[in-house]
Amino acid sequence: MASDGMVAGPLGDLDPEEFRRHGHEVVDWIAGFLAAPERYPVLARVKPGDVRGALPASAPDGPEPLDRVLADFERVILPGITHWNHPGFFAYFAISGSAPGILGELLCAALNVNAMLWRTSPAATELEDVVLDWLRKLLGLPAGFRGVIYDTASISTLCALAAAREAAGLEVRERGMAGRPDIPRLRVYTSEQAHSSVEKGAIVLGLGREGVRKIPTDAEFRMDPAALARAITEDRAAGWRPIAVCATVGTTGTTSVDPVPAIADIAAREGLWLHVDAAYGGVAAILPERREVLAGCDRADSIVVNPHKWLFTPVDCSALFCRRSDVLKRAFTLVPSFLQTPEGTAVENYMDWGPQLGRRFRALKLWMVLRAFGRSGIEARLSEHMRLGRLFAEWVDGDPDWERIAPVPFSTVVFRLRPRVWASDDPRLHALNERLLEGVNASGEAFLSHVVLGGRYALRLAIGNIRTEERHVRRAWEILRAEALRLGALPVTVAGG
Repeated sequence: MASDGMVAGPLGDLDPEEFRRHGHEVVDWIAGFLAAPERYPVLARVKPGDVRGALPASAPDGPEPLDRVLADFERVILPGITHWNHPGFFAYFAISGSAPGILGELLCAALNVNAMLWRTSPAATELEDVVLDWLRKLLGLPAGFRGVIYDTASISTLCALAAAREAAGLEVRERGMAGRPDIPRLRVYTSEQAHSSVEKGAIVLGLGREGVRKIPTDAEFRMDPAALARAITEDRAAGWRPIAVCATVGTTGTTSVDPVPAIADIAAREGLWLHVDAAYGGVAAILPERREVLAGCDRADSIVVNPHKWLFTPVDCSALFCRRSDVLKRAFTLVPSFLQTPEGTAVENYMDWGPQLGRRFRALKLWMVLRAFGRSGIEARLSEHMRLGRLFAEWVDGDPDWERIAPVPFSTVVFRLRPRVWASDDPRLHALNERLLEGVNASGEAFLSHVVLGGRYALRLAIGNIRTEERHVRRAWEILRAEALRLGALPVTVAGG
């Protein structure tokens, strides 16, 4: 072994002692990063091509010392990172990786197991079963739901829709869909505020974007059950075959909660699979006083919750709970001879629950997060984030030059700058708020995203990072007002207050 950390010959891995030295260095770096992530700008400041231009066009011919590799991580890679672990990250939905989850990822990488079969790592399969049952109980879902971990909610929704297609009894698994005049065009229903993963799932499954009918929403951006019922009736009369409804608990744009109980009534009456996308908002049900956010979900056929969104588990980790797991497995189970094992039906093989064969040991990091924080620690963090959301909403509501666009059921606030002397339909508001967002994000202290609702361009401030404190939210408000003043949209006396 060469003393500089390079492999001495053509075979073998790094010497364990060399790994230990660099491992301590990396863990020390991570600890320092988690202690003060604010020292980095939250939004990467590189220009397109900067990172690529700083890297060689080809891999090195010979080994390089890890000291040099780690130095280039800081010199080249780090400036091109948008820091999702930054307490000023308020864009999209937070996916903050907590310390217990990061340690879980480290152990997962070290073990490097493939959790496709029970036999390929029994602990990976059985821990997944146990930890998802813990999560099910924390959410208040009934015992009839079984869970499986995928990478993201997009894949969870795709698999749920595949199960819905299987439940329709169309023999698509064996006969496919192409060239079959006996299969009418299939339809899935979802809100006009639903995540794009519903449409993507329809594309993959052969339904196409036209196979997704978007249902209008009410004044609070929730699916209108009456409009859903009318759409189903119209489609049946026009020769469509409805197969599923996708409701949402915490829509992407506004975090609105669809009226799942009423939607469940319609799905049951029409014989449709009910899938609930609770990827963001579902974890709020861990709080006893917020159990109502999952009202009606006990009647769903499937429901997705993302621990990597608001449960402080490093991305990626998405939990799909299914009340009809036999149908889900029927859609995907395929066991060639080389995957047959003597355990048979005595064990669960999670390769049967989706399109993937290879599966990471994602349950490990979720298990470590749930144990390290416990129910009480999780409840406290969720409660604080929702308090901060309400506090920011109060600041917006109390300022005549700002306007809140949507309710705040969780910890995300949708708002815009609307100077008091401007009409609500002033066409200049769109460009003004675009410039405002650009200026705030350029500060390096806060990163917000946007949404367009009914033609109105609005800003989103989503609180969900485990390291976000009231001072970070207050600072974001200060930056917003200062930038509005710089743009000449506010009186000096108002912005300087």
